[in-house]
Amino acid sequence: MRRFRLLIAALAVPLIGGIVVAGPTAAAQPQLSGAATEFTVLAAAGQSVGAAEKAIRDAGGTVLHTNSAVGLITASAPANGFVERVSANRAVYGAAKATSIGKAPEDKATAKPDVAEKERGSAKKKPSVQKPVGTDPLDDQLWGLKSVRSDLARTVQPGDKRVKVGVIDTGIDGSHPDIAPNFDAADSRNFTRDIPTDETGAVVDGPCEYRGCVDPADHDDNGHGTHVAGTIAAAANGFGVSGVAPNVTLVNIRAGQDSGFFFLQPAVDALTYAGDAGIDVVNMSFYVDPWLYNCANNPADTPEQQLEQRTIVESINRALDYAYRKGVTSVVALGNQHTDLGAPQPDTTSPDYPADSIHDRGIDNATCLSLPVEGPHTIGVSSFGPSGAKADYSNYGLEQISVSAPGGYYRDGFGTDWYRTNENEILSAYPKNVGIAEGNIDAAGNVTPEGAALGVQKAVAADGRVGYYQFLQGTSMATPHATGVAALIVSQYGKPGRGGFGLSPDVVQKVIEGTAAPIACPVPRTVDYLDEGRDASFTATCQGTPQFNGFYGHGAVDAYAAVTRGGALTRG
Repeated sequence: MRRFRLLIAALAVPLIGGIVVAGPTAAAQPQLSGAATEFTVLAAAGQSVGAAEKAIRDAGGTVLHTNSAVGLITASAPANGFVERVSANRAVYGAAKATSIGKAPEDKATAKPDVAEKERGSAKKKPSVQKPVGTDPLDDQLWGLKSVRSDLARTVQPGDKRVKVGVIDTGIDGSHPDIAPNFDAADSRNFTRDIPTDETGAVVDGPCEYRGCVDPADHDDNGHGTHVAGTIAAAANGFGVSGVAPNVTLVNIRAGQDSGFFFLQPAVDALTYAGDAGIDVVNMSFYVDPWLYNCANNPADTPEQQLEQRTIVESINRALDYAYRKGVTSVVALGNQHTDLGAPQPDTTSPDYPADSIHDRGIDNATCLSLPVEGPHTIGVSSFGPSGAKADYSNYGLEQISVSAPGGYYRDGFGTDWYRTNENEILSAYPKNVGIAEGNIDAAGNVTPEGAALGVQKAVAADGRVGYYQFLQGTSMATPHATGVAALIVSQYGKPGRGGFGLSPDVVQKVIEGTAAPIACPVPRTVDYLDEGRDASFTATCQGTPQFNGFYGHGAVDAYAAVTRGGALTRG
């Protein structure tokens, strides 16, 4: 899970300052002034959405968009005075000033890099080895596919087209030859709007590629979402790569900006849409910006920032609960901060929006949450490398982990020829437009020398179709392996019902955890990564038993065991 140029976690805008729960009396209401600005307003528990909308109008605002499932409303009002006015109404839980979109920059955005997902050096080519047989031509490079035993599982259950997997991410390139056969364009949605710059003038997404600044629902200008989608369900079509569940249906439910930010309103809208659209499983490889940890009363934050974070927590928890009640299984990346989520390290990255807002914060585990992974009804996934070692960047800990999965580990195999090779990472689909923007593919469609050094590959079918593939690493890459297994579980054990074909999220979690392959803590239990060039902050201690521990949870996800031995766990 990364914050990417892209990651590898208000209306398409982040919450920024200004949340107030208790406001002035009517007699002391502030005057409204300033340019029209967007705000996010959350209805109070027990209050109707209509009452919150009326409070917005009474405070001088205009309702733009309402998510009735959660009670989250986007409104427009003058920049100054509105938050205090609307928050004084008991129908409102909290309100936050969003950001106006700045002027379009001259050059396309250079999104935030993620050192975990895009870690690169002078990569070496791995030595020649016996290649495993795969379903598609490039599957011999997918060590993760072999690790989760998808190659065996598909002989029993390759996935059911009725099973819909929602990818809540930066988008999906629906035209990619490995994605197109399983892509559901009709159900796909984009809940974001491109943000050229933030209020300081710093580039965010860069100039809008499409009129209205809303990308089509089959487009990905980042690459992260397409990579995730390919790992879940790239078609087994004799071309390129195949996914863990190669026959299930992919639905793009976009909540991430081109730059890799994930803001509150799109994330909430995506989750509630998943519930309403009959999505069976959602993959969430991100955290909700601008706070890595949302703290109720962190003394390093202003009162307004504290209240803002409480509103984020309440909104995301409501959305997760809603999706769960509608039958959605939520699979979430544990994060790339190499920290025990039960004893988190200080946060030196928040708030990450707008530019130059970051301040150091100590994190109190009892009152701070990273979302969505620490929200209700989530399956948290950690990452390991091809040797089975916990990836240096991966978060861990007994509190939030459910299972582990292959996520790539570039520095795995220290002391061997495999150390610092691209093949230690995860290969998956790569949008051509992103490859060109990153300089890894040229205008003629050829992989550049820079792209080749990173392991970027091109596949050409006999009929002229062309697909591109890139290596990435992160808990963002581990999570779709688990999501694919979850989709196979629904395919194998799901049943028709009033809401369509599906399976209870609790049953899915029971099967995926109950059929995972246990991995014991390493000996010694404390692992440092000093030889790999990491500092002492990466040092991690594994707590727990072989059956459940902080590095691997219940174990590594196992697709074959899930579809052959999970039936007993669906009963009772």
